[in-house]
Amino acid sequence: MNWGYDYRPYVPVAQRKRNGIAQAKKKIGKGKQLQPIEISGSKIAKTFWGKSWCDHFETYSDFSNRLPRGRTYAKNGSIAHLEITSGKITAMVCGSNLYQITINIDALSKKAWKHICDRCTTSVHSVIDLMLGKLPDSVIMALTDPKSGLFPSNREIKLSCDCPDGARLCKHLAAVLYGVGNRLDDSPELFFLLRGVDQHDLIGSSLTQTATSLLKTSSSVSIESSDLEDIFGIELVENNAIVATTKAVKKRAKKKKTAKKATKKKAAKKVVKKKATKKSKT
Repeated sequence: MNWGYDYRPYVPVAQRKRNGIAQAKKKIGKGKQLQPIEISGSKIAKTFWGKSWCDHFETYSDFSNRLPRGRTYAKNGSIAHLEITSGKITAMVCGSNLYQITINIDALSKKAWKHICDRCTTSVHSVIDLMLGKLPDSVIMALTDPKSGLFPSNREIKLSCDCPDGARLCKHLAAVLYGVGNRLDDSPELFFLLRGVDQHDLIGSSLTQTATSLLKTSSSVSIESSDLEDIFGIELVENNAIVATTKAVKKRAKKKKTAKKATKKKAAKKVVKKKATKKSKT
């Protein structure tokens, strides 16, 4: 007797993955390659950026009941494709069918980004340290602050999956969120792309503030721009107009000094010649 339930025949996970990947290859089109999520070991994310991403969205109270199934899907390799671009995550997840996922994330406002850069002043010394998460506690607190940090709030995330589940966060979406954490382990720079900011601003802000501080505290010592370039390993071109003007003034001064020396030398030669002429007559 049929009681109105739609019982589908059980399909093993491995078979679902094979079917889904075959469909994903067709959907992604020619000239493109699938970017699957392949997790090895018990941990989905192992680095600062990957773990911080996962820890952050796990704080969303309305996500909690769907996260366990999402973790399972992410770990068993059901994410056939995951791509991160500016403000957007697109993915394909293997389930009963191949499901299309879209997650839109608002760009971080300029005001919020400036606030973060100001808080990280003089503390971030290289892109490598930033990407590896080798940062002082003060910087980590600034970046991961739930209210004013770099990670998106719940209201800044818009979720979409074409599966029949009507919940805001289905297991396929949850799997993709965990998949992003895994992807950030290998490519942390994608997080800054996702939020619409340039990670180099943190380093630039830090170096500029440090240089300014040095100039203010060195009233008895004159530090040339070339010295600062040697100290920080960068070319100081913060204000091209000022730099160009300074160079022009120095060039003119040098020319005047050279011309003055030449005039003195010429005058000295005349005096010597005059004395020699007078001596020969005598």
